[in-house]
Parts: sequence; C-alpha cells; structure tokens
Amino acid sequence: MQELIELDHELFLFLNNLGSPVWDGFWRAISDKFVGIPLYAVLLYLIFRNFGWKGTLASMVVITLLITATDQLANVFKDGFERLRPCRQEGVMEQARFVAVRCGKFGYFSAHASNSMGVAMFLILLFRRIYPKGIYLILLWPLLSSYSRIYLGVHYPADVITGLLIGAILGYLFYKLLQYIFSKFNLAQV
Repeated sequence: MQELIELDHELFLFLNNLGSPVWDGFWRAISDKFVGIPLYAVLLYLIFRNFGWKGTLASMVVITLLITATDQLANVFKDGFERLRPCRQEGVMEQARFVAVRCGKFGYFSAHASNSMGVAMFLILLFRRIYPKGIYLILLWPLLSSYSRIYLGVHYPADVITGLLIGAILGYLFYKLLQYIFSKFNLAQV
C-alpha cells in the first residue's frame, strides 16, 4: 500500500510541476464551478429541444440529485479517509506548485472529478443516440476539470481517478433513474 501512495505522490509531483505561470489562470478558470455555466446552458437547451418541458424538468431534478449524491459521497470519503491534500502533505507540499486560491484539509476523493464525470456520464447516455459525436465533447469537460485539480496542487491522481470512477457509476445509476421516470410518466424514450 505504501508503494502505491509513493507512486501517487511521484505522479502528482510530475504532473503538477509540468505547469507554468503562463497557464495558471487558465487552469484556475477550468476549476471554477461557474466557468461551466455556458456549457451547461447549451446542454440544458439540447435537453429541452429533444425532450420537452417535462423531460427537461425531470432531467434537471435527477441531475440535481446526482450532483448532491456525488458531492456528499465525496465529503463522506474525505472525512472517513482523512487523506491530506498535496498542498498540506509534508514532503510533497514543499516540492509542489500550489496554484489554487485555497486548499481544504482532506482530498480523497475529488468532488470536482466526481461531479463533472457524473453529469458527463448522465448526459452521454442521454444524448448517445441523438448526438453520437457530441459525447466526446461532453467527456472533455470532466477530464479537463479533473486534471486542473492536480495542476492547482489540491488533489493527487488517485483522488481524481477515484472521483472519475465514482462519478461514472453514479451518472449511470441516475440515468437509469431518469429512464424509470420517463417510462413511468410516458415521457420521451431515453
């Protein structure tokens, strides 16, 4: 287990130290929760266009529940595992580039990675038949958001990978919930 932790630290330092001050603002912006609003507005419009008001309302409720679930599960893990973030870990923080505005105490697993991947998986499943090539664009967002957490110095790669995996699983499960709701209320086929 200690070897995996050391490997995670080394990979973090390698990826984190690839950064430069020229790119710091870009990665801070990618990590900002408000930067994704235009993307989510376009996706909301596409949901409305393809599934109408009732389908959009059902989708918004399920997505809200999904984000709440990923976010709260990340908090449970952080409090349960109490794994220090790289920006607080002695032996790592001295060698890392800390670019974030602030640094929480515990980091396992990344809520940013989990939230963004959960929503991405949900939307990929929702749109896969309608916009098959658009799924690659949707997938780009959680990957950028997740890497930004390493770049900024607030998460290890294992935090991000775990967040991506849990987000993907929950995104799938909440998509199944939406399918059930759509079939129960005779809404569009998803």
